Amino acid sequence: MEASELSIAMIFLSLTTIGFLGNFSLLHHYMFVYLMRYRLKFTDWVLMHLIVANILTVLTKGAPQTILAFGLNNFFNDIGCKLASSLHRVSRGVGIGSTSFLSVFQAIIISPTNSRYSELKINLHKYICYSVYLNWVIHFLISSINLVHMRAKYGNESTENLKSFLYCYSVRHDPTSDILYATMLSAPDILFLVLMLWSSGSMVVTLYRHKQRMQHMPRTNVSSRSSPETRATKTILLLVSTFFSFYTISSICQLLAAVLYDPGWSLLHVTAMASLLFPTVCPFLLMNHDSRGSSYCLPWKISRYFSKTSDQELK
Repeated sequence: MEASELSIAMIFLSLTTIGFLGNFSLLHHYMFVYLMRYRLKFTDWVLMHLIVANILTVLTKGAPQTILAFGLNNFFNDIGCKLASSLHRVSRGVGIGSTSFLSVFQAIIISPTNSRYSELKINLHKYICYSVYLNWVIHFLISSINLVHMRAKYGNESTENLKSFLYCYSVRHDPTSDILYATMLSAPDILFLVLMLWSSGSMVVTLYRHKQRMQHMPRTNVSSRSSPETRATKTILLLVSTFFSFYTISSICQLLAAVLYDPGWSLLHVTAMASLLFPTVCPFLLMNHDSRGSSYCLPWKISRYFSKTSDQELK
């Protein structure tokens, strides 16, 4: 194995390992809270769907790329290729949908009581709940097309009408069919991106107006620490901006790979790396910007947090 190939293999191994352990640790925290019958915040419930999507992305994209980078070829049969490709498409869609719903939810929650969104606050939990589950269903239906188009390299002697994606093949189509297929896949993502940008802009405006009001209040009435809502909003804004940056890079790479008749080895590896960036970074952003961050990786500190929370509720 050459030095460049070994470097790529180690990058994929690092992204996959760190991404899986980070997301699994965060999911373990939320499941521990749920099983101990402590009340989860609704944003935590949405984050659980995002974390599950991140884990699926790491397993269906990072693990196969790591195996391939270390020199093992033809490890997928047709069924494996179809399932891996479909589940990766689902996890990608659920990831952007969950991030978008999280942003919309927080934007409405921190909106002033006299705003036009005040009536939505009453049934907001129900709307977001239905939307998250519907997001899973829609992307499962869309990704089912991959069950027809994807093929394994092993057993396909004639590859004239197949496009190589390193460890799997995709059936080639005419340009019109490719454009229609790409449009159908991109439509939900574009909608979620628009919602994400709108809600993020709304949160920034709300925080700016709140800061302006605080500057005109007497110092004795202004708390030295920001409120939990403000901290949560800043965390979500950081999460959204990180997601948008990595998603843009990943989308550009995927678009090039889909348009080019024969995408090169380097482009396919860069595309796979770009799709793993956000699932790897996401759990650590949440840990570092949450007041409970130390408890995510240290289970014995979780019980201490719960006991403090219970004492506060009793008071």
